[in-house]
Amino acid sequence: MYKKAYGIIETLAPLHVSAAAGEETGNLNLIFRDQFTQTGVIPGSSIRGRFRSDMRQDIRPESGRDYNYWYGQEADKKDGEGNQIETKEALIKFEYASIVWLPVYCPNQPVVWVSCPTLLKRYCRITGKANHDLQPYKYSGSIPNEKLFFNLGFLKLAGQDSELKNYLPEAIAGKCQYPLVVVDDNDMAMIHDMALYRQSRVALEDTQKKAKKGAFFNLEALPEGTVLAFPLAMREVNEDNEVTWKHRQFKDEMQRLEIFA
Repeated sequence: MYKKAYGIIETLAPLHVSAAAGEETGNLNLIFRDQFTQTGVIPGSSIRGRFRSDMRQDIRPESGRDYNYWYGQEADKKDGEGNQIETKEALIKFEYASIVWLPVYCPNQPVVWVSCPTLLKRYCRITGKANHDLQPYKYSGSIPNEKLFFNLGFLKLAGQDSELKNYLPEAIAGKCQYPLVVVDDNDMAMIHDMALYRQSRVALEDTQKKAKKGAFFNLEALPEGTVLAFPLAMREVNEDNEVTWKHRQFKDEMQRLEIFA
């Protein structure tokens, strides 16, 4: 059995988690995407790696529990005498982080947070919030003329929904600065691609001002201010001993990264 918790991520700078080298030409550096909404995600393995890396720098020998205890023993690792160390299952399980709200620039607004029913319903499942009848094109906040203008055209809104503010994570609600807009699932992928941060990068030859072969590529990333949520779980018992969130080292890590048990 597992105890459940969840974490909230707010990007403070454009966030790129590479999916692959890109298309066959190799000049695109794409991000991971959810297969249903085609919106950016952060794989659970990437989140786990960040947790493991941070805890690795905070080893407390007196506790007898280091990062290997929480996140599992590395495979193919040997002790000082060259003996194979048994690979151990991680006590903490991470799932991927999906978008809850995505900031999108609108020339007449100028920024709104956009989401869709599928993404908000996953957020409800993760956090345990009560479901609400989410209607596309409803909004919360101040929007002039109930109409938004994106780069691809006008989007006519269907009126206010005061419940949307309850779908803003508590860690973010205190600094909410943008109106919230729910769009149809079918529109989310297009609006998401319009909102992505993109940049071209190049490496030059050592002796000439020209790009090295294969060293010119485009990078895409989730924009600053994107809000994501991810679930995690912890085993209740390990080797007949109870495991709790309140273990000092892990509790400190959870509070620093805003994890809600």
